[in-house]
Amino acid sequence: MPTGGTDSLYLSDISPGDKPWDTHRKNASVVQTLYSGSDYQEYAERIDKCSQLLGFAFEAKDEGELKLRLHQAKFCRVRHCPVCQWRRALMWRARFFSAIPRVREAYPTGRWVFLTLTVRNCPLGELRATLKAMNQGWKRLVQRKGWPALGFVRSTEVTRAKDGSAHPHFHALLLVPAGYFSGKSYINQDTWRQLWQEALRVDYLPVVNVKAVKPKKDTPEGTDAVAVGVLETLKYGVKESDLMSDPAWLHELTRQLHKTRAVAVGGVLKGFFKEDEPEDLIHTEEDLIELSSEEGVQVFFGWREMAERYIKVERC
Repeated sequence: MPTGGTDSLYLSDISPGDKPWDTHRKNASVVQTLYSGSDYQEYAERIDKCSQLLGFAFEAKDEGELKLRLHQAKFCRVRHCPVCQWRRALMWRARFFSAIPRVREAYPTGRWVFLTLTVRNCPLGELRATLKAMNQGWKRLVQRKGWPALGFVRSTEVTRAKDGSAHPHFHALLLVPAGYFSGKSYINQDTWRQLWQEALRVDYLPVVNVKAVKPKKDTPEGTDAVAVGVLETLKYGVKESDLMSDPAWLHELTRQLHKTRAVAVGGVLKGFFKEDEPEDLIHTEEDLIELSSEEGVQVFFGWREMAERYIKVERC
């Protein structure tokens, strides 16, 4: 195991932008403890070894500054490991952003709509069945006549209510034709609620939120505007604070979400955006091009449980 010397340097001091590593790794230790001694002891052991050593390469920026870019790490890939959940979300976002130029070229007048669909809270033990009903409802929604989207990317999020029940909901980013907002196909929020109720086949009006993704004046191509929707859609599946709240809740959540899909892609976006789980949690496509050899690795940081920080170390 690598050790630091008296002239120790912390990752977050050298690179403040990498401070999230400390937070997520610290939270991973909490989740590890909650899994320990349970039916998920194997998960605890895998999380314990997760991201213990990080290898970074220095990347020269246009301004002459040096930036650290992750090049080596071993991840446990446990679904509810805070580090892996965070890295997975970053990879989903990178995958989407890399596809945007091609989507824009194919659909230059296309616009984006951010849609959130919810259901009433359910007992945690009924989460799997509730998600199945939601997925069936979504399928009915996109297959109905008048569905306005050319394509979509949709994620599932589950939050913990104060009473311990589960609040599952969908976040979706829809690609719609330019004429959607002024034509007969436009759907306002009240109508979205009715359509979602019908698709779910429930006896109550569910909460729905829908808003247009509007390009900013200084970004005519709309990339920054789309980023807002992407960051909300392709984020964590479960808040880290919820994962750490109660061991029994975490264990049951793990059972309920086992082998369920976190992200779905449909319509024309399937040709631009893969929906399979990211295998590589280290490199974006850009990283693979720029850092293709081991020679780029310059510095290593090891996790220190007592300090709850990553510290500069010599590679073993």
